[in-house]
Amino acid sequence: MGNTFRSLRFWNYRLWATGALVSNVGTWMQRTAQDWLVLTHLTDHNATAVGIVMALQFGPQLVLLPLTGLAADRLNRRKLLIATQASMGLLALGLGLLTMSGLAQLWHVYVFALLHGCVAAFDAPARQTFVAELVSDTELSNAVALNSTSFNAARMVGPAVAGLVIAATGPGEAFLINAFSFLAVLASLACLRKRELFPRQEAAGRKKAGLMEGFRYVWNRPDLRALLAMLFLVATFGLNFPIFISTMSVGAFHGGPSQYGVLSSTMAIGSVTGALLAARRAQPRFGLLMVGSAVFGSSCLAAALMPNVIGFGLALVVTGVAAQTITTSTNALVQLSTEPALRGRVIAILLATLLGSTPIGAPVVGWVADAFGPRWAMGVAAAAGFGAAAIGLRYLFKYHGLRVRFAGLRLRYSVQSGATAPRGNDGA
Repeated sequence: MGNTFRSLRFWNYRLWATGALVSNVGTWMQRTAQDWLVLTHLTDHNATAVGIVMALQFGPQLVLLPLTGLAADRLNRRKLLIATQASMGLLALGLGLLTMSGLAQLWHVYVFALLHGCVAAFDAPARQTFVAELVSDTELSNAVALNSTSFNAARMVGPAVAGLVIAATGPGEAFLINAFSFLAVLASLACLRKRELFPRQEAAGRKKAGLMEGFRYVWNRPDLRALLAMLFLVATFGLNFPIFISTMSVGAFHGGPSQYGVLSSTMAIGSVTGALLAARRAQPRFGLLMVGSAVFGSSCLAAALMPNVIGFGLALVVTGVAAQTITTSTNALVQLSTEPALRGRVIAILLATLLGSTPIGAPVVGWVADAFGPRWAMGVAAAAGFGAAAIGLRYLFKYHGLRVRFAGLRLRYSVQSGATAPRGNDGA
């Protein structure tokens, strides 16, 4: 286990991880409470409205892409994070007070989701790349995986606590708890030891080219194109779990807020497991993404077919492992194989792919859930996973000479390392 948590030997990373864990619990409480508020308080179980909220919250990742990557590359990331984290805390406080007063309407949630999305669009690439300033290059992959572990450990606690808070008082109190949780990450940023940071931005500051340089860089890298194409497909139609879980909980299994919170936390068990497995690996591998995509498709299909809530929850655990394998490995592969001067812009493109695809997929998946039922919506997610696996296969066949054979009853495959492969790409 010491190897799994090796990044924690850095004081700055330990401090950052502690504050982030507290804040992440609050973030998941707000996400759960916001979806429940829209689905059961402000609409009559309208999954499309939940999809619109998700689209407004994550859409700015695409719209503001020309600015967010440059900000992460050229501004002081620590100061930028202090500004964005404080702003998101104030937005959570405002929505909480509005909800507790009984004045909240659906359009209010839309506005707050949009404002939060605009701030988060600047926060996300700075937060992802700031990790590189907290640890050495040799531990960057581990630190990225532990960040995901923290995020998904909070995902186990936050929704369950939110379900209890909603049942006991209401969603407004969950928003207030989230607002105060931002104090933890702000305190950690204020107390970092500046002399122990690993500066990564000097070269980026001298660059005159903007976002287009990042796009050209990605376009000239077949491995990055394949990674982002796979991520786009899974993120657009597969990672809409606020819609999947809420509609399955209410529509298929007729549960209340506590069941919804427990199901969200159940999936997070798989996500934490997937993140810890990623943290144990010395280097991320492309072949694993292909396998993870196939497992994601299979587990989503199994979840769609489950006759009861227990079977659905068990399928969500496997889905969480697969989803975390895809997102964590993609993030680590991209960061490790990208030039430091372009890292902020390329990560912004990755995050726009991961989160900015939600405005495309969430309303579509929400409409499918409304028109045909939540099980069909999960079927769309399964198809996305299988499609991503196909993209990975094509890349390995075309650029790495993938060869598949049987050794007895066991399936074996091998790849040839090539110049276009990201570092750490050694097959499976």
